[in-house]
Amino acid sequence: MYLEGSVLADSFIMGLCLLILASFVAGFIDSVAGGAGLVLVPSFILAGLPPQIALGQEKLVSTLGTLSAIFNFFKSKKIRWDFVAVGVPAALIGAFLGAKAILYLDENTAGKVIVFMMPLGLLFAFLPKRNDDAKMEISPFKKILLFPAVALIIGFYDGFFGPGTGSLLIISLHYIMGLSLVDASATSKIFNFSSNVGAFVSFFMAGKMLFGIGIPMVIASILGNYLGSHMTIKRGDGFIRPILFGMIFLLFATLIYKYYFGD
Repeated sequence: MYLEGSVLADSFIMGLCLLILASFVAGFIDSVAGGAGLVLVPSFILAGLPPQIALGQEKLVSTLGTLSAIFNFFKSKKIRWDFVAVGVPAALIGAFLGAKAILYLDENTAGKVIVFMMPLGLLFAFLPKRNDDAKMEISPFKKILLFPAVALIIGFYDGFFGPGTGSLLIISLHYIMGLSLVDASATSKIFNFSSNVGAFVSFFMAGKMLFGIGIPMVIASILGNYLGSHMTIKRGDGFIRPILFGMIFLLFATLIYKYYFGD
């Protein structure tokens, strides 16, 4: 009995260490290019957590971890608050509508449509780009009308499905609105935090969080976010681009598996 208990304890410690490592990696990636959920949710499920607990735990880790990245970007004055002001309300409305829609629409059919359209976004992302060092004029139309519309659509996706929302926000802020990748990454964190808070409250009220094992994961996520945001500020767009495209590819693969090969 003692030997069996020792083995179980060792297995638990090993699993917890792996989840702490996953939280650090997810925090690092999320601060640069978004996509913590693509790392954390599968990790939590593979560790044996029920899906709802896994989703709640991801919000616990990601929401608090994002604060350190926001702190770094705020100090460096990389956050574009003008885009936050017009985009966050639209994104929140979109997320609300997306969450409502999932209750009425066929999730599998809608997911397949999203998968079908994603290559168009990837193609757009790989088209020849403007010079990132050049100042790009942002018209009132783009800021006041176009971006809220884009934020509404991405917010809808966030409420409807979710993973990869941060990466999609960065792409829209950079390739559509003309922000540098560093500014786009920094600004997207405010959107991520806003939507995560709403989900955090819902999962907390439903009792779907494990605070005991979550605390070391939160600490690891905070460290990952801090390091990733610091490197993003220091190394600039060239550091972000390959990680961003990697996360978009992972998102695409995840969606294909979920809607075409999943049960």
